[in-house]
Amino acid sequence: MVEKKSSYGAADITVLEGLEAVRRRPGMYIGTTGPTGLHHLIWEVFDNSRDEAMGGYANDIEVALLPGNRVRVADNGRGIPVDIHPKTKVSALETVLTVLHAGGKFGGEGYKVSGGLHGVGVSVVNALSTHVRAEVHRDGGKHVQEYKNGGKPVGKTKREGASKANGTIITFAPDPEIFKEGTEFDYDTVVSHLRQQAYLVKGLRISVMDLRGASKFDDTETIYLRDLGLDAPSTTFYFEGGLKSLVSFQNRHQAPVHKNIFYVEKEQDNVMVEVALQYVDDFSQRLSAFANNIHTSEGGMHVTGFKTALTRTLNNASKGGNGKEGESFTGDDVLEGLTAVVSVKLREIQFEGQTKSKLGSVEARGATETVFAEAFSAFLEEHPDDMRAILGKATLAMKARKAAKAAKDSVMRKGALEGLSLPGKLADCQVRDPAEAELFVVEGDSAGGTAKMGRDRRTQAILPLRGKILNVERARLDKMLVSEQIRNLVIALGTAIGDVFDVSKLRYHKIIIATDADVDGAHIRTLLLTLLYRHFRPIVDGGFLFIAQPPLYKIKKGKEVFYAYSDEEKIGIAGKNAELESLEADDEEQGEDESEVKKAKRATKISVQRYKGLGEMNADELWETTMDPARRVLKLVTIDDAAEADRTFDILMGTDVPSRKTFIQSHAKEATLDI
Repeated sequence: MVEKKSSYGAADITVLEGLEAVRRRPGMYIGTTGPTGLHHLIWEVFDNSRDEAMGGYANDIEVALLPGNRVRVADNGRGIPVDIHPKTKVSALETVLTVLHAGGKFGGEGYKVSGGLHGVGVSVVNALSTHVRAEVHRDGGKHVQEYKNGGKPVGKTKREGASKANGTIITFAPDPEIFKEGTEFDYDTVVSHLRQQAYLVKGLRISVMDLRGASKFDDTETIYLRDLGLDAPSTTFYFEGGLKSLVSFQNRHQAPVHKNIFYVEKEQDNVMVEVALQYVDDFSQRLSAFANNIHTSEGGMHVTGFKTALTRTLNNASKGGNGKEGESFTGDDVLEGLTAVVSVKLREIQFEGQTKSKLGSVEARGATETVFAEAFSAFLEEHPDDMRAILGKATLAMKARKAAKAAKDSVMRKGALEGLSLPGKLADCQVRDPAEAELFVVEGDSAGGTAKMGRDRRTQAILPLRGKILNVERARLDKMLVSEQIRNLVIALGTAIGDVFDVSKLRYHKIIIATDADVDGAHIRTLLLTLLYRHFRPIVDGGFLFIAQPPLYKIKKGKEVFYAYSDEEKIGIAGKNAELESLEADDEEQGEDESEVKKAKRATKISVQRYKGLGEMNADELWETTMDPARRVLKLVTIDDAAEADRTFDILMGTDVPSRKTFIQSHAKEATLDI
């Protein structure tokens, strides 16, 4: 138990407004009512417990998934105040749970640093749940209150006996009327998010348990359910190293350029700055930023300060980039191969926009720049071997940048000299409005020819690719642009590439990858996804990238024609005899038993054709199954967890063979093989 005295009572709970609109427009408060918004409910409750830990009042949080799609979050903090609030005339606990913008983060001494800026957290969870139970252990007593059907309290806060513990337990059940896509939580998603949070708060123990399949148990008789000894999936995180441990974890599949991980934690001008970094033998950068433990995916002032100090410090260390005039490192040079985490904590925090994805607090820039520059300069002086390795990495990046610029300029110049002529193999569409235009990137000239004949020439462009493109995971830009296939795609997209990339110049707002339904097709699709993720990321983030879903089977039942996109759908259409796919095999080769099956099948006049590639379809078939906007099936490519996506690409497309082997073995049963 953490012992830390603080004035924290009902007077510290500030009320700003009511809760009326949450159920009517939940998306305004949690972003979406899909899986992301559903899990956001856990983060909101957890954040209250984590803020107690950030303030030094707690060091142990448990999150448990319970039967009935319920979630239970317990901590050993101070406990939400239960005395009567002077303004609402009900307990502070009820106020926090039923009034929007009520909490200890708006004034007084409730919290000096917190992630919750708006204070909508637990009240929104209450509003969007069918049932909430709040249990507070505080001031020698156990206090309980329950809420039902969108936050309506069931009676008043009442004391249910004595307690020697301190802390808060919140149990809630999401409302299926709000979360119509389902209320089932994903254990791996919860574990991944809470692992990150454990790195960000040194010395905080976070336990996650999945008790949804456990036998009956009493979850009201103990603060931590792990003490019950139940046989269930569980994970516990505890990191003394903080961000240093996080960098080590992120680089576990990489080859470090230097041995020691840089780390600093220091307060400057009332801003706590924490930075950790290490360079690896890779071309990508992995920079994660947090403000009061909120992931600022779009960066902000702290990231600006960090990048400025990083470039200046390395240039100073190299005396102007090998001592030559005009040879200084640029920001891109020093970011190549960098894994870094930047975290700041401020009492008064400002974000740009409602999503908290970009930090706007100006003081964070100066504080981060000062703290990091001083500490990193000292690190380089104290670790000369590391300094030489880091400067060598940046120097290689600088040379590659110049080579890439020459290659890129050549590609762009070639396109311009040909009157912005597009690649010869590209069959462009007629419309010039990107919002109407589609680009099908297809595998091979055969499929390309069929697609060109079957397309809608007004809106659909076709670019066939010959064979497998270069694996760009381990290739620099200058090497990439030697590849004719990649050059053709770059020119066709119109966005350019590298430091002059401009997504606003994208010529098509639907980029559709169409490959064969076999192993080679899957490999080509993965290579294209790697290219687009690493070098055209805004196309993915903007929702412009899709994967076509051509059918696997063409089924004829008499004069009727059906298309099936899976084996299950094939059997559903053609019946159990659909497993015998060919009617052309010789009876003598079939044997008597199969011959009988074949005769039965012929009697029902069912034939099944298995498509191995798009080139096997005629133009009409390809149009009606894969290209017609009214009937086709497209999968939108999204990135829910950029860090996890980055790690997966590293494993699948990088040089770490043991990790790739382990990944394949772990996921082998999930694969659909076409052998």
